[in-house]
Amino acid sequence: MHSSRPTQHRENKGDVMKITRTVLMEKARAMGLKGLSKKRKHELIHAIQLAEGNRDCFGRIPDCGIEDCLFREECI
Repeated sequence: MHSSRPTQHRENKGDVMKITRTVLMEKARAMGLKGLSKKRKHELIHAIQLAEGNRDCFGRIPDCGIEDCLFREECI
């Protein structure tokens, strides 16, 4: 199950809306994840994906078919 897309706290980088590291840290804290403060952005995303019960596939699948992923816009 993938998360719904947030409507705020995104940076517009051209045509892609990027989720900020701050938002990722807030989400990780809210999920009870610890020890992530020094992790890179993609590592935070992988930790969140795993905690949600998903594969840690961010940036790893070039032709991903999962449409409702929180990170899809930035990933592909």
